[in-house]
Amino acid sequence: MKKLIYILSIVLIFTSCEDVVEVDVPDGEPRLVVDASFEFYLSETPVDIEGGIRLSLSAPFFDDTTQAVSNATVFVTNLTDNSVINFEETSEPGLFLPENDLFVIPEFDTQYELTVIYENETYKATTELFPTVPIDNIEQGDGTLFDGDETEIIVSFTDNGTRDDFYLFDFDFNLLEVSEDRFYQGEAFNFSYFYEDMVAGRDITIKILGIDKRYFNYAALLIEQSDQDGGGPFQSPPALLRGNVINVTNPNNYALGYFNLSEANRFEFTIQEK
Repeated sequence: MKKLIYILSIVLIFTSCEDVVEVDVPDGEPRLVVDASFEFYLSETPVDIEGGIRLSLSAPFFDDTTQAVSNATVFVTNLTDNSVINFEETSEPGLFLPENDLFVIPEFDTQYELTVIYENETYKATTELFPTVPIDNIEQGDGTLFDGDETEIIVSFTDNGTRDDFYLFDFDFNLLEVSEDRFYQGEAFNFSYFYEDMVAGRDITIKILGIDKRYFNYAALLIEQSDQDGGGPFQSPPALLRGNVINVTNPNNYALGYFNLSEANRFEFTIQEK
């Protein structure tokens, strides 16, 4: 099992939630789970897009398995010009991708609405594309933590001082963390990140994604609850969190999950032997 040990610093802020996020322990009734997250690598040529829409049903509280949802209608609407991108289910049950593999690259400051129609009920979520910044550099350090055999990497980036930024960092191996720029706004900054398991000789990809405050709070709770000890925090968290997906047909039959569009940047790195 891969685990991450991380340090708290005054500049990489892992805060408690300031917004209200509802936590629900499953009551045995399965609920629709919508995992709709997209990464847009706008600085790459050609622009690369990663992500998709996964639909499933929530599992009982102590059950790690989930049931994929098929026979759903899925589309995304640009609320400025009302253009629609239709999604279709792939050969992988529950995974929906744009028809003909065509996804129009979203614009900043534009609202996009996800619609999922399942069993005669309509679910909606609205978001926009959130910007990020590049990773300036990654280097391997020689610091350790408790056991003395951890691997340190040092991540450097420069925050944009013209806005309040929230970031989701992906350290590969389904290891994630969130940060906000409250104490380093507009500044060049670096922080240490520690891998506990042996990663010498491994090629890794570090990503920085732009997110909003609500998704920051949502992801922080999922990461905290999951302990990141296998499968990633967005698989089967110990407590189920309500995100930004709303059942507009029957609000009592609420959905779980999140619709998110992130600008992303990534940095390839090879861990060296100590």
